[in-house]
Amino acid sequence: MGPIHEISANLRRLSPAARILAAASIGLILGLAVIMGFLWTQLESRYVFFPTRELEADPSLAALLYEEVAFASEDGRMLHGWFIPGTPEGNGVTWLWLHGNGGNISHRVEELSMIHHRLGVNIFIFDYQGYGRSEGKPSEAGTYQDARAALGYLAVRPEVNPGRIVYFGRSLGSAVALNLAVESPPLGLILVSPFSSVEDMARLAYPFLPVGWLTRGRYDSLSRIPLVKQPVLIVHGLLDELVPVDQGIKLFHAANEPKWFQALPEAAHNDTETKGGSDYWNAMERFMAGLAGEISPSN
Repeated sequence: MGPIHEISANLRRLSPAARILAAASIGLILGLAVIMGFLWTQLESRYVFFPTRELEADPSLAALLYEEVAFASEDGRMLHGWFIPGTPEGNGVTWLWLHGNGGNISHRVEELSMIHHRLGVNIFIFDYQGYGRSEGKPSEAGTYQDARAALGYLAVRPEVNPGRIVYFGRSLGSAVALNLAVESPPLGLILVSPFSSVEDMARLAYPFLPVGWLTRGRYDSLSRIPLVKQPVLIVHGLLDELVPVDQGIKLFHAANEPKWFQALPEAAHNDTETKGGSDYWNAMERFMAGLAGEISPSN
């Protein structure tokens, strides 16, 4: 007997008055669920995602060779990205880049150049639905679907070894990267300026409002990171004005070994690669060197 049949059978055993009350209660619960879903959709569009459509730059401005990429999301929408081939120093590793909630991939060109110059890895960066040239409208479920589609695209590229893919997530992208890491474990996971959950962030932003019931379970990285068994590096600016460093520390404590945390004394939220200086880049290089030691010739 299924749940619906069980509920119906239980209702028939009640008195008429109790039946009306129970039915009203069920209706109220279902109605609240619908309202919560609607409110979260509005919250996403107004306070979570800040996409822009126009691409303001491309990797050629940083003298990088790159390939324009179009691939389909799980629901059939066309997504846009760039694939930047690595150098021998990259050891055949590919970074799947999950960016933050604002702008589009064109706003990451400077950092793309810096990472490519220092680490030599292949880089695949793409826009979620509703960002840049990617079709559709952004949503939490959509970002997860888009990340899966991006990984699927990489799996069929001949120069990409599926066993040598690192997920690199920034801010909101860290939550997307974590969700993907649980589903499809990477070689390693790098999280820059991550938050523990939207619920935690909402409570910090609106401490006197009952926002927890609306945001509970949304981008819940804190519940996902204990499920990740691969090496994790978390990097966070001590001056982060958007996502307090305590959020990154909270995730670090919940993560499994092997794990590393790098604090950046001079960096805020959006300038870790520049204001982080040697602390930022040394952490990246040490982490990648450690992963290289885990790569066997057959991988």
